[in-house]
Amino acid sequence: MGCLQNKVALVTGGSKGIGRAIVERFAEEGAKVVFTAIEKEAGENLEQELIPNKLVFMQQDVSKRKDWERVIKATLDKFGKLNIIVNNAGIGVYADIEQMDEKNWNSTIDVNLTGTMWGVKYGIEAMKDNHEKNSIINLCSIEGLIGDPDLFAYNASKGGVRLLTKSAALDCARKGYDIRINSVHPGYVNTPLVKNLEKTDPKVKDHLISLHPMGRLAEPREVANMALFLASDESSFSTGSEFVIDGGYTAQ
Repeated sequence: MGCLQNKVALVTGGSKGIGRAIVERFAEEGAKVVFTAIEKEAGENLEQELIPNKLVFMQQDVSKRKDWERVIKATLDKFGKLNIIVNNAGIGVYADIEQMDEKNWNSTIDVNLTGTMWGVKYGIEAMKDNHEKNSIINLCSIEGLIGDPDLFAYNASKGGVRLLTKSAALDCARKGYDIRINSVHPGYVNTPLVKNLEKTDPKVKDHLISLHPMGRLAEPREVANMALFLASDESSFSTGSEFVIDGGYTAQ
């Protein structure tokens, strides 16, 4: 029996990269999983490819409040409850403060910070009276802990997610809700994003590897295993905390 048996999870940005790895790990450990993505075709293809009857894909723009209302309601209608939310959907564009424009700033904040806020807000609403143990996991980044001059908007959004997590966790604790809320902070991960960067600069992967003392990038499954721990009851005394998976990047 898996450690997520009888749990219902919702994972945003679940069609590729870290999100896909989380969906797969949660399903392997017995959870029923609703996963969302803005790209309909990619999500539908994954729904057919992975474990049938345990996975449901729904198209979602996480920055839109009404999309959150629809997805949460559909999850509750189908499975009767919700125990886990992983706010994984995110975007990032390289730009420093002088290069910043309104479109980049607004889209990054809308998806990464506002999207996470809606996920936490509606997650709490769905979980607080279910009389079960619940967990909300916010995929943040080492960029929520340190500065990067070329990721100005991304830094701002992930820094916001880091403290949003703590504020909401403390609110749930003081109200006696059985909902733990934590953030996960990966370093650079071997995902389609890195592969796309390599197309424009073949040396970029070697540079990113050099930033990590362990001498490699993380694999999506390694991040998924941390999310699995936080989703499970094994992490029952962890809330409002930061879990770093960065091969020593921020230890320097």
